[in-house]
Order: sequence, then C-alpha cells, then structure tokens
Amino acid sequence: MATERPSRLRVFSLNCWGIRFFSQLCAERYEMIGELLGREQHDIVLLQEVWSERDFLFLKRKLSSCHPHTHYFKSGVIGSGLAVFSRHRIQDALLYQYSLNGYPYMLRHGDWFGGKAVGLVIVDVSGLKAHVYVTHLHAEYCRAQDQYLSHRTVQSWELLQFVRHTSCGADLVVLGGDLNMHPQDLGNRLLRSHTGLRDCYTETDTFDGCEDGHTLIADNHFTKNHDLVPFEKGIRIDYILMKGSQRMTVKCESLSTTKGPVADKPFPYSDHEALTAELTLLHSEDSRQHGSSGPLAVSEQMDVVTEARAVVKEGLCQTEALRDRAMRLVLGALLLLLLLLVMTFLPCSCFCSYSTLGLLGAVCMSLLLSGALLYLLFTTHIKVLKETEDQMMLTSNELQTKLTGCRLSGSSSFDGSPEL
Repeated sequence: MATERPSRLRVFSLNCWGIRFFSQLCAERYEMIGELLGREQHDIVLLQEVWSERDFLFLKRKLSSCHPHTHYFKSGVIGSGLAVFSRHRIQDALLYQYSLNGYPYMLRHGDWFGGKAVGLVIVDVSGLKAHVYVTHLHAEYCRAQDQYLSHRTVQSWELLQFVRHTSCGADLVVLGGDLNMHPQDLGNRLLRSHTGLRDCYTETDTFDGCEDGHTLIADNHFTKNHDLVPFEKGIRIDYILMKGSQRMTVKCESLSTTKGPVADKPFPYSDHEALTAELTLLHSEDSRQHGSSGPLAVSEQMDVVTEARAVVKEGLCQTEALRDRAMRLVLGALLLLLLLLVMTFLPCSCFCSYSTLGLLGAVCMSLLLSGALLYLLFTTHIKVLKETEDQMMLTSNELQTKLTGCRLSGSSSFDGSPEL
C-alpha cells in the first residue's frame, strides 16, 4: 500500500581518505566515522576511499545493528575503495571499473592502482526499488595543466552510460561520491544532462554546511593548500545526485555538510567534508506539484557532447604521441642491444670488459621491456578513447535527428535519458 512506503530517505556520502600507513590518523578517524554513522541513523551510507577491507569489516561490525546490509566493491590492485551500508535490504549489486584511470608509472598520484569504478546496489526501500550508485573518479592534480582531463571525461561518459542503461525500472535513482569535478566542469555537465540526475545542493530547500557547499575546505586540518589552488576558500567536488521516475518523484528537503573540525575531537573525519541529504519521496499522484525537471534541451546536450568529443580527441592525439615515444624507446633499446652483441665479438681490450657489456645489456633489456609495456598500455588507451569518441558520435547523430524532429514538431526539448 502507498501509505506503507517511506516518505523520507536519508543519504550520507563521504570520501574517508583511508589509505593505510599513508593517511593520517586512519584508525582513529574510522572510529569517529563509525560513531557518527551509528548516531545519525542514515538510511543509506555511501563511502569512498575505504581502501582496506579490514577497515570495511571494522565498520561492518560497528554498524551491524543500525546498517545490517552492506556491500564492499573490489577491483584494481588495492580495491575500488567503494562501500555501501544500508538499513534496507540490498537485493543485488554490480560493479563497473572505468576503462581509463591514469598511468601505472605515476606512482606519486597512484590512481591507477585504485581501480576507480562505479558500484550499483539495488535496494528494497519498503517496496520501492531504489538504484543506488557510488563512485570515485580520477583526481585533478593541476587545473591549469590537467593531464587527466580526457581520462576523467571518459569516466564521466562511462558513468552516465552505466546509469542510463542500468536504471530502467527503478522507482528512485541516487548517485553519491567524489566526482573530483567542479559543478560546471565538462564531465559534471555531461553526466547531469544525459541522465536527468539533479544536484541535491542546487535543488535543496534548506542547506546547512560550508560556504557554497564546498567539500574540500581550507579550514580542514588535513587539507593541503596546493590542493585548493587557485580556489582559496574551497571547492565542491563531492555530490549526492537524485532522480525520480514516472511512479515516484524525489525532492531534496535538506542538505548538510560537516564543517571541518569536529566538536570535542582534535581532528576532522577526513580531508573531505561529508554530505547528508534528506530526500522526500512523493508518489505519482503528487508529482504534479513536485515534478522533476527534465534534462537539458537537445541543442544544449549536443553542445556538451561536442565539447566532450573535442577533449577526447585531444587526449587521443596526446596518447598517440606517447605511444610513438614508447616505440622509439623500444627501437633505440633494440639498436643498442644489437650494438652490444656486435661488440662482444670484438677484442674486449679494444673497448670494455665483458662485465661492463653485461651491465649495459641488462640496462638495454630493461629499456626494451619498459618501452614494450608502455607501448601496450598506450595502445589500450587509444582503443578506449577511439571507442568513446565513436559512442559520442552516435549519440550526437541521434541528438541531431531528435533536434530536427523537435523543430519540425515545434518542441524545444527532449529527454535524452531513458524513462524509468
């Protein structure tokens, strides 16, 4: 019965910054996070950067009474870091690991080892079918010269495709996580325009939190100043997004964030601020009063896709240049190796000792192997970028067809996302 269905849903999202042996005060902060979650009694908790399964199991034990249903998504070398805790039964789960996620040789950044992904759990919320997504995209380390922009754009594209093709039949769609993008960044606009997901911060009736909804702030004890350049006060890169259906309309009644320091505690929960959204669920008969706004007009959708294609093309050119360098490294190493082989048949006294030749040979083999592995890596990246561009072209052509139809029929907008 309709009266038995919940009217509210509390959703929590936090990047826990839980890198064991690297993140500061990791164990103490997980204890604090567990206390917070046990006290606040959220319906659904979406966590990112829970890199250690041991920490997930700690939270699972601590929250067993208030959040008995959990799922930990595993991928990559050290895991996806994604975890879901729920008061309501989790019926199913699915993980999609992003095709591009940085470079393994960028050890200082380390995103490649994390297996960044999007996780889906289907939750039975007292008879309502809620599709809940949690994700974490590649970080932006330098806004002026963002070498990962094409990777994050591909991730945004794969994320929106995953949401569009898996959310059919859902009464409610919720996506939370660290998108590592500002509100008007390309990937963010791409995601919202092609899924119909709405930002709780811009939709909420009441907001209580950091200025402008920032989730990475200067007042946080763990924040590094260079992470905020050129935004001195803070940036908003963590989100809770929502979407209803023909059967159910969702409205964000209130949104709040933590504000850096925690009362009676010497340090914050994380280097990111947590988000809590209070969602109101309205049945179809109420949707006339609180209807959800559709995605952007077709022409605007086309503009976003065109902009994304340009970024992917630029990334493709850069990656092809990197592959060419890797090939030159392989060829150079082969030539040096051949030269050393020739030198071994000459009198050693004329040039150098056999031990020196052996050492140089080992160096050449290392260069040859490194170049070959890099060539394979960049070739894989090129294929992903080309495939993404082809998909974007198909979408662009379809939007062009819809735009022509809209103009002929006198309609100015089109819902580019599948109906739920």
